[in-house]
Amino acid sequence: MKRIFIDKEKCDGCKNCTIACMQAHREKPGTVYDLDLSDPANTARHEIYAVAGGYVPVFCRHCAVPDCVNSCMSGALKKEIETGLVIYDRERCGKCFMCVMNCPYGNVKPDYTRKRIVKCDFCRESPEAELGPGCVRACPKKALWVEEVFWQEAAL
Repeated sequence: MKRIFIDKEKCDGCKNCTIACMQAHREKPGTVYDLDLSDPANTARHEIYAVAGGYVPVFCRHCAVPDCVNSCMSGALKKEIETGLVIYDRERCGKCFMCVMNCPYGNVKPDYTRKRIVKCDFCRESPEAELGPGCVRACPKKALWVEEVFWQEAAL
């Protein structure tokens, strides 16, 4: 299973990862040059917080035992055993936002319509999915990287 890792010491808050995430998940096709950053439909699936002395990037950890999945009453969130990713099915979502309340990292969030959630999907629907998540590829400081992790099968 793969997971995005972060070296917060290298992050300079440039938000290239944010732009790449927005581009990978935009609803209207186009290039990054015509991406409307003020459109609430174009939202990133992570946050970068400015703190004293630097920045703290917060990405979905696709937890081994995800609280968001365990609190999802409709079955809209599932942990894929093959990939290790926590995947969201918007058609099954009951809009209760229990997942939002139970994510210990604050990474699952409602979208601008408050009718679904947005969370990292490893850019799996992106045309460039085979190259890995857009955020990782866009980071000029290499503060983000993908690494293979081995969870105990019992934790899945």
